[in-house]
Amino acid sequence: MSAPSTAATTATITTGSSVTRTAALRPAQRKRWVLEVGWKYLVAAGILFYAMFPLVYILSASFNPGGTLSAANALFSVIDIGNYTALSGTSYWAWYGNTLIVGGASAAGAVLMGAAAAYAFSRFRFTGRRISLTALLIVQMFPQALAFVAIFLMLLTLGEVFPILGLNSKIALICVYLGGALGVNTFLMYGFFNTIPMEIDESAKIDGATHAQIFWRLIMPLVTPILAVVGLLAFIAAFGDYIIAKIVLVSEDNWTLAVGMFQWVSNQLASNWGLFAAGAILASIPVLALFLSLQRYIVGGLTAGSVKG
Repeated sequence: MSAPSTAATTATITTGSSVTRTAALRPAQRKRWVLEVGWKYLVAAGILFYAMFPLVYILSASFNPGGTLSAANALFSVIDIGNYTALSGTSYWAWYGNTLIVGGASAAGAVLMGAAAAYAFSRFRFTGRRISLTALLIVQMFPQALAFVAIFLMLLTLGEVFPILGLNSKIALICVYLGGALGVNTFLMYGFFNTIPMEIDESAKIDGATHAQIFWRLIMPLVTPILAVVGLLAFIAAFGDYIIAKIVLVSEDNWTLAVGMFQWVSNQLASNWGLFAAGAILASIPVLALFLSLQRYIVGGLTAGSVKG
């Protein structure tokens, strides 16, 4: 009986020492985890709170029937859809349609014009190519806001000959957006087009393909990620622009959301922030939907499967 008792005692002592050693290691392991990994979670939580709080605050203000931001400090203390129903009594939905037209046309035009220009600079060698690229680089350094006086005078003069390209025309506003973003989009796409192997073009030419067929059937599918990025950026820029839209669009029926909704809060004595918040929440839906629909192209590969070794 003494031998088993001694073995049991030894096992008990061994087990106890291992438990004590494990308990002693736990604080050190926790400290190491905090120093190596844990602080990243704290930083991520802070960034997430910083990014989400304004959105949550605006959503809470949109349900506040008081029309002021001071009464919305207690988040979701009042839930009322009165601000959303009140939008139908304004020109909000007309501005919504105008914004979608201007933003959609600007995005489509920016993609097509930028892709065509980038393809020409990337694939062709012609006189003045380097000078043209340098000129685009210089032009893109000056934002459109610096030229609003020149834009106003130019559209005022054009309107006397071609009213469709004059002031208070959505087509004129789209043309202004396309001209201002052409340099940036061309340079952005130019570097992307250069990464497409020239062997693809050469193989297609041997098979008798024209430049148009190469551009539309071969190159464009391969550069879908940059097309998605340019289209998204152009849409967001046109969707949220105020200065140029305010200068070009004169009548209230042609206003965009940025111009129209600003009138609700421009008067300090009669500001309706609840209505503005409700309109802002609804205005974010197209941008969010476009981003989610284009996300798989943005994160997708470039030439995966295009060249077989």
